[in-house]
Amino acid sequence: MFIRNRYLPPLAAIASISLVAGCGVFSSDASGDEAPVVVGTTSSPATLDPAASWDNSWELFRNVYQTLLNYSPGTVEPEPDAAESCGFTDGSSTVYSCTLRKDLKFSDGHALDARAVKHSFDRIKKINVNGGPAGLLGTLSRVQVKGDREVVFHLSQPDATFPLVLTTPAMSIVDPEEYPADALREDGDISGSGPYSLASFEEGEKAELVRNDNYKGLADRKNSAVTIRYFQQSDEMVKALKDKEIAVIYRGLGASDTVNLQVNQKAEGLQLIENPTTEISYLVFNPSDPWAAKPAVRKAVAQVIDRPALAHNIYKDTVEPLYSMIPRGLVGHTTGFFDDFGAPSVRKAEKILTEAGITERVPLTLWYTSDRYGSTTKPAFEELKRQLEASDLFTVTLKSRPWKSYVEGYQKGEYPVFGRGWFPDFNDADNFIAPFVGKQNALGTPYEAPEITGKLLPESRAESDRGAVAKQIKEAQQILVDDARLLPLWQGKQYVAANDEIAGLEKVIDPATMMVMWELYWKTSW
Repeated sequence: MFIRNRYLPPLAAIASISLVAGCGVFSSDASGDEAPVVVGTTSSPATLDPAASWDNSWELFRNVYQTLLNYSPGTVEPEPDAAESCGFTDGSSTVYSCTLRKDLKFSDGHALDARAVKHSFDRIKKINVNGGPAGLLGTLSRVQVKGDREVVFHLSQPDATFPLVLTTPAMSIVDPEEYPADALREDGDISGSGPYSLASFEEGEKAELVRNDNYKGLADRKNSAVTIRYFQQSDEMVKALKDKEIAVIYRGLGASDTVNLQVNQKAEGLQLIENPTTEISYLVFNPSDPWAAKPAVRKAVAQVIDRPALAHNIYKDTVEPLYSMIPRGLVGHTTGFFDDFGAPSVRKAEKILTEAGITERVPLTLWYTSDRYGSTTKPAFEELKRQLEASDLFTVTLKSRPWKSYVEGYQKGEYPVFGRGWFPDFNDADNFIAPFVGKQNALGTPYEAPEITGKLLPESRAESDRGAVAKQIKEAQQILVDDARLLPLWQGKQYVAANDEIAGLEKVIDPATMMVMWELYWKTSW
């Protein structure tokens, strides 16, 4: 836990990320005799097809599919995974080539060759799911195949972030014999080449993963099988951990549960590992709603919301107030919302509204997901409602849905104001701006920002030194502050809880805050 001066904005920290392409290692043999490691989470996948997903479904994908590049434990630099080597072949970061490992196969025994890679990328762009991962491939012009093992990506403009995009589970390689070129796969199965195969899947209940004997890649598997159980509520998940029905908890711990585990873990034979991440939580204003479309309404909300009170009273200081869409620790982080709005002020908010001719209480409907981010989400939105209504400027209605239908709703533009969390696709400031702007974005809510999409992001992506893009990133953030279409709330940490019989927790969260299940193992079996 931590306590800080509640109204001082966090200091910016700058980190530089560089890219190298090296050789991964092949998987070692692990004993097949130990019981599966059972992992609990509130993060149930909304789809099993990578072409449809720009959300938490990636957490399953990371373990059953394979990407050209991935991360070794504890690193932030992409390394070849399905690829043997990758790199830009020109001087302008517009041609990127990868050579595959030899004799790759999918879990069903079909060959994984360069044509399968091309098929996987082409179908993402062709199917073009609203709010789906095609938005990550905005600079990809075409994919070329050279022989069985070489794939060449031709980009429409310089993009130094493209290798980072290749690490995301959205770019998972799929079997052309099982995944149609122009439609999503709908039989509820997975054919991947990742460390595990999907033995069974019950939507909203569990996924059973078993060792994929065809796998060749950088994952050094320390167990033979993992079962993922999906929970609706954090308290039910914690009870299951204490009752030894599950061995690990990943994502979804409530704030009170986290604090309780921090205090009592030794006495209860448990362990709690804190992983600093760049996870953020924010509100989205839908411009198709007559009230959310008004800049004065959005700015008045920004002026009223008390982030430190939310972080302290509801999240028990397990999160920090955030005043920028780019979290602390990344190049170009600012405190723009604090700089422009300062501490919460009803007087200033009222002035913003009256100057825009708004004198009545503003009716707003705030939506949140009931089962994605843990049991603290509901009280957090109740606190937001309390703060807004206490100003006498707003009348707030709260509504919620389970994640799968929640996603469908925001992709259709049904919500006036809605909450989202963002777990980075890759650890670069670009990924906290680009996914949210433009006609096609991860929110399904078009956000025209031509200065960002047409100038600042292209300038940034032309720079291979990611530590040298602070100017463009800061300018883009100020545009987001001026528009107030996206309202950052807090920056979190990722906690992993487990019983004392489990090891590997220190390396189990990758740079995109996803759990790599292969790092978990029973202490008695390794």
